[in-house]
Amino acid sequence: MKTLYVTDLDGTLLNSNDRISEYCIQTINELVAKGMHFTYATARSLVSASVVAKGLSTTIPVIAYNGALIIHPATGEVICSLSFTEEEAAYVSGIMRENDANPLVYAYVDDMERVSYVSGRENEGIRCYLERRKGDRRFRPLKDERGLYQGDIFYFTCIGDREELLPLYEIFSGDQRFRCTLQQELYRPEYFLEIMPKKASKAEAIKKLKEIWHCDRIVSFGDAINDIPMFEVSDECYAVANAVPELKAIATDVIGSNDEDGVAKWLLQSGHISCE
Repeated sequence: MKTLYVTDLDGTLLNSNDRISEYCIQTINELVAKGMHFTYATARSLVSASVVAKGLSTTIPVIAYNGALIIHPATGEVICSLSFTEEEAAYVSGIMRENDANPLVYAYVDDMERVSYVSGRENEGIRCYLERRKGDRRFRPLKDERGLYQGDIFYFTCIGDREELLPLYEIFSGDQRFRCTLQQELYRPEYFLEIMPKKASKAEAIKKLKEIWHCDRIVSFGDAINDIPMFEVSDECYAVANAVPELKAIATDVIGSNDEDGVAKWLLQSGHISCE
């Protein structure tokens, strides 16, 4: 049986210092060298994920933007992508304007991946987000909204207080055209509202990758609510000890926390790693 092992990054493989430990990197790389089919699925972009996952051996494509993109980390080749239709993007932009929201808009503009936003309207959460990614060439600050919703849009993010974002969440989570999540940032007090095409999810991307890589089974690891769909399509699913109760409730088992290298230790000690 050929198994695809998929892990979330933040809060699962990454520790509380936003890093992957040397032990974890060494353990996983040794298993990959022996033939284990391993990858990660994250809400991050490939650019952001590549920084925190530096040194980790990923020989097969990874899943970014909560499933909106399947992309090969070594070459940047996009294996599969999901975008909003023009009508969907127009509807989202209209709701953003009506609610005076200041979103980060992820799109391919002139065949380049860009993150557009209106400069000068940043709140503390957005400023922190941008600062932590200083030098990221995707960023496209604009003087006003002209051009904000340009290009082939595949993702929207709003950062702020939960009460501020809740009305938007209620609108988009109740609309069958979209997939919407609202959860607190792991390392900050702000909440992230993320809007993506309905078919964009870690679960759908994992099923696609399983098909491409001709795997028979899926084993996954996670910590947050947005990992629930991924767990639901897995043959086995393991929640780290620091995971939310909702995820633990549906997990095959609970393993060590992200600060205890729970994923790497499980992979090493499980005794039934499929590397065929």
